[in-house]
Formats: sequence, structure tokens, C-alpha cells
Amino acid sequence: MTRYIPQMEPLVTEGDARAVNEYLASGGWLTEFTQTRLFEKSICQYTGARFCSIAPSGTLALFLALKACDIGRDDEVIVPDLTMAATATAVMLAGGKVVFADIDATTLCLDLDRAGNLISERTKAVIFVSLNGRSPQGLGEFVARCRRRGVKVIEDAAQSLGSFEAGRHLGTIGDCGCFSFSSQKIITTGQGGAAVTNDEQIHKKMSLLRDFGRLEGGSDHYLSIGWNLKFTDLQAAIGLSQMSRLAEIVDRKKSLYGLYRECLSGVKGIEIPMTDLTNVTPWFVDVLIDKDLKPPLMKHLHENGVGSRDFYPALHAEPAFATAGTFPVAEAVSGRGLWLPSSLRLEDDEVRRVCHLVLQFFAG
Repeated sequence: MTRYIPQMEPLVTEGDARAVNEYLASGGWLTEFTQTRLFEKSICQYTGARFCSIAPSGTLALFLALKACDIGRDDEVIVPDLTMAATATAVMLAGGKVVFADIDATTLCLDLDRAGNLISERTKAVIFVSLNGRSPQGLGEFVARCRRRGVKVIEDAAQSLGSFEAGRHLGTIGDCGCFSFSSQKIITTGQGGAAVTNDEQIHKKMSLLRDFGRLEGGSDHYLSIGWNLKFTDLQAAIGLSQMSRLAEIVDRKKSLYGLYRECLSGVKGIEIPMTDLTNVTPWFVDVLIDKDLKPPLMKHLHENGVGSRDFYPALHAEPAFATAGTFPVAEAVSGRGLWLPSSLRLEDDEVRRVCHLVLQFFAG
């Protein structure tokens, strides 16, 4: 029987299971300790960041970064209108005010010119989201311009482990960068996130804030108000196992995207976003089609045993974030965007099967 191909599913290997079993057999206390510190070190080594603080989720990593950058009540933070809700939610959790900006039609990321024009005396930070590992040329120059104006740049690089811009790993270009390790990401620990920085003072604040505001674990003296945003060594054992094969994961993600592009390029009605696979490790396989054709295509795929997923909505139009304004590019891309099966479990023949069904649909 031909298996149902979900849009996404995690890949957990025998090596991951062995790492967990070995850790459990070692008598560790499960909460964060040596394995978590080693996991943080491995992320620094791979990305080139000086410092790393692991958090329970990518959302909380963003929250931690925002608080370490002194975002507080009513501070304005510019956020792209097309992103996962966590980006805006983290700002609101920190007490800030979200200011949405439209996206660039080519990269599908924050339009840097629009964002620059929105900066005012009330702006405290900009969150740049490297959607599906992409980024525009000139990101470093944008960060420099923001710094000259006293504005922090926090990178939401949740989808971007293994992606680079001008030789620098995404997440290390701004003041802070945040990754996610949820079940659908490049590597997974079930849930989890990380905030990286090259700024020692920001790192010290994050270390303080993620552990109740105390200077060191085991102490009951508190320098500031903080939270329990610690990780577990059990999850870190999985993370270390997956980091050990990250090069293999990156290669496979790129080859999957390349195979889809090979099979679907030139098909009338399908647009594949520009993706430089030399520098970009795509999290998902994304395509753009006519918004009126998207529901029947998704139905056609589902009826033939293939899952797919809508793009994120334009957040300004969601009840939780309702904001006046016009965001034509975000609205258009949200309406047209579709994610196709993207799991590391996919075989090449399964990718071809998905593409055959897409081609069948457009052939009418």
C-alpha cells in the first residue's frame, strides 16, 4: 500500500535514541546541566556566534532576546507582516508594541527599505525574519544603519539553521539571533530554541533572566526579576546527536528542494521563490500559485495521499494582531503560498510522486 505523505514529519534516528538511552543510563538529573552546555557550545561552533543561551522554545528565545535588549512597555518593535505568530507574540509578551511592515516580493522577508522608513523615536528594535532560510543582500548594512540610530536588530532565524548571508550565519548578523528546535525544524529536540549573540553584556542579561534572575544555579540570591526558561539535558542529548549530522541534514534539505525545483520549474501556474541553494538551507519546500487554485490543489493532493500546508496569514488581518494599514505583498504571498511535503524522511521517488500529482492538477 502506498503510504500517505505528510507535509512534514520529524526524523529521529537510531543514533538519537541511543544518545537518549545512554544519557538516561548515566544517572543524569534530566534538567539542564552538562549536556545543555555542550549543546550551546556546538551551536556556537557551527554558527560562529560567541555566546548561546538555550530556551524551552523558539518563542521564548525571542522573548529572552527582547528582554535582554531592554524591550519593555510600549517600546515599538518592527516585525514583518508575514511570519509565524510567535514573532509578534514574543514582542507582546515582552510588553512591546508591534509595528508591522510589508515584505519583499523576491525574498519574502522583511522589506528593509519599508522597515527603515518606519523607524521613529519610539522604535526600540527591528525583528528580521529569515523566512525559509532566505535573506536579502545588504542585511549587514541595514543592521549598521539601525545601530547608528540606536535601534537593536534581532534575527528570528527559527527556520535558518544552515543558512548564510555574505559568509555569516543567519542569526549572527544582528544584535541577537534566535533558532527553533521544534519538531518541524532543521534539527529538533521536540521543542526548544536558542538565542545567540556576540555581545557579552546581552549574553549576561540572558543568562540572568532565564534562571530566575540569579547569578548562578543553586544560589538563592536574586539580582533581578527573571523566569524559569531553562532546558533539559534529556533534550540536549537529542540536540547534540542531531548536530553531529547537521552537515548531512543540510545537504538533504538542499537536494530535496533542488529536486522539486527540477520537476516543477517551467510549469505554467507555479512560481518557485528564488532560492540560492549555495547559501540557503530551506526549511520547507514553498511554491506560489493562484490563490483561487490553492484550495482545489490541496484537495487533489489530499485525496491522492499527500499533505500540504497553507502559508502563514498576513498577521495584521488576524484578530489577535488586528492592525490598520495596507500590506499588499504580504497579503498576496500569503494568499498564494503553499508548502509541499518537506520531511527528511522523503525518498526521491516520493518527491516525484508529489510533483506528478501537482503536474496532473495543472494539466487539467
